[in-house]
Amino acid sequence: MMGWTSIFVLCSVLTPALCCNWLRHYIYYSNVSLTHLRRMGDQLTEQESPVSFPYRLYTRIRNTEVESQLVFIRDSLDRISDLYRHDSLSSVTWDTDTTHHFRMSVGKMIDGLNTCVSPNKQTDNRLRKYYRRLSRSTLYCTGGSTACWEIIRQETELHLDQLQLLVSSILAPDAATRRQCNTLLH
Repeated sequence: MMGWTSIFVLCSVLTPALCCNWLRHYIYYSNVSLTHLRRMGDQLTEQESPVSFPYRLYTRIRNTEVESQLVFIRDSLDRISDLYRHDSLSSVTWDTDTTHHFRMSVGKMIDGLNTCVSPNKQTDNRLRKYYRRLSRSTLYCTGGSTACWEIIRQETELHLDQLQLLVSSILAPDAATRRQCNTLLH
């Protein structure tokens, strides 16, 4: 049987995920965002991005505490949102309404995650540097050509998929732990 100290430690470690009721809605909004992203334009490009996808960042963040993971997810979405605020977005032929709905659904995810973690907490510089390199090597170097925007859209899909996997990994053990905490407390 667990003592009160063990229960306190267990529940305090999981507090960000347990207290973040909004996180249960993340998968829905992520799916909505992915659907809009795929419908914005034609089929996603097969062209390779000039910046390597940061799989190491995702691997590293999976081994951190839940709160750091939530900040990483929120900051990643914020960086994605920043990409789509670029001045040369007018050069693409994407459906305007679908693009607007995509941006709104990403914004809802950011707002929801801000209820889970402090808006003042930031991830490390590696995430910012990655998005800066991606933006500079695509949008700024080419003046926002349609081909570069398609690379951005492709990279966005990869990020949304990885972020969804990260949220799923947070939620999976959370449900079992929540049941265990409730059983022990009652």
